[in-house]
Amino acid sequence: MTVDEQYDWVSRGALEIISPGELRAKLKKGKTLRIKLGVDPTVPHVTLGWAVVLRKLRHFQQAGHHACLIVGDFTAMIGDPSGKSKTRPMLTREEVQGHVRAIEPQLYKILDPEMTTLYYNADWLGKMDFADVIRLTSKMTVARILERDDFANRLAANQPIGMHEIMYPLCQGQDSVEIEADVELGGSDQKFNNLVGRDLQRAIGQEPQVVLLMPLLVGLDGVDKMSQSLGNYVSITEEPFQMYGKVMSVPDHLLENYYTLCTDVSLAEVSKLIGGHPMEAKKRLAREIVTIYHSSADAGAAEERWLSQYSKKEQPDEIVEATIPDILVKDGKVLLAALIAGIGLASSNGEARRLMRQGGVKLDANKVDDPMLALTPEELSGKVLKVGKHQYRRIT
Repeated sequence: MTVDEQYDWVSRGALEIISPGELRAKLKKGKTLRIKLGVDPTVPHVTLGWAVVLRKLRHFQQAGHHACLIVGDFTAMIGDPSGKSKTRPMLTREEVQGHVRAIEPQLYKILDPEMTTLYYNADWLGKMDFADVIRLTSKMTVARILERDDFANRLAANQPIGMHEIMYPLCQGQDSVEIEADVELGGSDQKFNNLVGRDLQRAIGQEPQVVLLMPLLVGLDGVDKMSQSLGNYVSITEEPFQMYGKVMSVPDHLLENYYTLCTDVSLAEVSKLIGGHPMEAKKRLAREIVTIYHSSADAGAAEERWLSQYSKKEQPDEIVEATIPDILVKDGKVLLAALIAGIGLASSNGEARRLMRQGGVKLDANKVDDPMLALTPEELSGKVLKVGKHQYRRIT
């Protein structure tokens, strides 16, 4: 690839690059760049949301550069405070190692193992003595640390901030120093941590890394970022039919976002697909994603099975589960219209009420046309909610 082709390819979908000029300058050197991505193995599954940055790392590999994947076996015991309103529980080393064993094969469903070096930051952070820690902290001021929005907000609200949390950005920044990273990737919530790496590199005379930030993928509910704890996720290890069905439930307004961040379909083609029929665009998206993590044959079989069920208006054999968000439970009951919107089957409560009045909502095959219907979580649990012609969720 030429420098321009490399830049266009690796910057696809990027939210922010600090800075574009520095990235072009590094690419122009013609050397193999060291591209860093840090992961804290706190969950045993790679989701499409997590895969956004992993796929970006793969894009750099396709442009001829080397992936430096930092498994935060040391920092995971601290817990990344990014975006958190309270201190996260510290994980034991045994918990971390269990997650590492689970995710490593999943990482290589995306990355080229021949162009990837896997590091464990306990190899250097775990060997630091107290004098080393003091020297590291001397490179950062308290005022700089408190620039983080999550820390500033917690301080203003008189919520506790653990000393170990303050150390987290320094530990992540030290990772960049240790491997001499040229570029660090991260989600938009990692901006502060990534910039600390630049600061620490500059402090010891290394050329500062470029920071490339990717947007956080919105989950299947169409509201919150994709998260296993919220149940609005697609795992890259799910069976083809289940994966296909979940992608078919992506809200229409997120199709372009999913195409850009989860596939390699050209942006020009994406524009044409989005401008056409939403159902056809969604089927193409589902095929693309299943093909990436399984095969084109699996994608074709999953689509054929899905179309067979839905053309016959049969209830699917496998139905995506949706958890009732706690925030929707008021006085022990859940307004069904709010639930429909809350799990991403309608764009708003008003849209959900309209669908109910038009007879487009069923609960266990029984039509529900009362837009003010409220049920207890116990009454909803286990029931199949159908919205429109093709959207099903089993409520838990």
